[in-house]
Amino acid sequence: MKHTMLKVLPAAITLALACGSAVADEEGFHGYFRVGAGTSTSGSKGPQSCYGLGGNTMKYRLGNECDAYGEFGYTKEIAKSDGVSYVATVWADIYSPKSDFGDAKLGIAKAYVEAKGLDFLNGGTAWIGKRYYFRPDIHMLDLQYINFNGTGAGVDQVKVGPGKFGYAFFKDNDTNTLDANGKVVGTPSAVRQNFIYQDIPVNTDGTVDAAMSIITAEGNSDNGPKHNGWQLSVFHKQAKVFGGVNTVGVQYGVGPGVGVGNGRIGPSGSTSFGSDVTRMRIFDDLWIQPTENFGMEFVALVQKDKSDAGGSSTWTTAGVRPVYALSKNFKLQMELGTDRVTSENGPTKRLTKLTLAPTISAGPGLWSRPELRAFVTYGKWNDAATASVNAANNSGPVYNNNTSGASYGFQLETWF
Repeated sequence: MKHTMLKVLPAAITLALACGSAVADEEGFHGYFRVGAGTSTSGSKGPQSCYGLGGNTMKYRLGNECDAYGEFGYTKEIAKSDGVSYVATVWADIYSPKSDFGDAKLGIAKAYVEAKGLDFLNGGTAWIGKRYYFRPDIHMLDLQYINFNGTGAGVDQVKVGPGKFGYAFFKDNDTNTLDANGKVVGTPSAVRQNFIYQDIPVNTDGTVDAAMSIITAEGNSDNGPKHNGWQLSVFHKQAKVFGGVNTVGVQYGVGPGVGVGNGRIGPSGSTSFGSDVTRMRIFDDLWIQPTENFGMEFVALVQKDKSDAGGSSTWTTAGVRPVYALSKNFKLQMELGTDRVTSENGPTKRLTKLTLAPTISAGPGLWSRPELRAFVTYGKWNDAATASVNAANNSGPVYNNNTSGASYGFQLETWF
């Protein structure tokens, strides 16, 4: 078992640093990308088709990602003075909604400098620039359930009491809204302040993180009033659970504090959202590695969204991804996920997705990467979900009135 953990823990730590904490990037060249090729056995049999309900939900991603994404860059110590290390990080990223990067354009994902080991911050870090910041995720869903990314400034890892404190100031949506004549008629911009108190020991091998966003809308608008917002999230992380970690989270956001996209609570959502717009989320994300050859991730989540205009809807999901290694470099993976969306204004939507994926891998562990996968994916949904599945599919409404579909292909995922 000790030999197994020595192999598993470095990968798990790398994943946590890449996806989760406010800890600095590690020095060197690092990155992540996923890309693949597949086709559908139903509908138009054109571009690869994927299975999800869209809206405020996320889809199970094994053998079910029809896009291509990559990010990569370099972190380097650029100066050192009186024990303080100055570290610069620059990363680029690229995204395509199709399987081919094609003419997708590179963007700047990170460009910031840190001053690490400051005495007056009790050994903490100060930073300014654009960066990834406190964005742990549920890997199966590609759900960054909280995400403080942005351009701003802050301090990290300041030891205060039993935990570590961080504060960050961000400027979100830093632009104006123009009418057809070029007149400024409003702005979506907001000032976001984030507070983190993390790594608070509460039980044996268990810690709590608390994270808050306070969002202040800026400017006036001819298109309606602007609103402030906030969110509060609390996470309990239990380590050494069959060689893995169990994370339980409770989150609540108001107005622009409900976040952006399908699930990223933390950054500023639309400042047109008033206090009637709320989001509550409760989840349990567990990964285990009880033996060298067997690992598994499990998730259960409930999310309720409310507004005066749209009423309320509730997304409930549960999924599991067991991974068994037949040898050091060959795994069998399965992923089963089921989604249910209930709404005041319509019938209940249901979707179940199943994937089988024989995989060539750098190691037998759950988090060993790279993974070179072949996959077969099957999706089944009810009549009420047909329009949503068609609308959420990247290749268009190919399913027509069908309530099931299948796809197959190949997929690469790696981080380094």
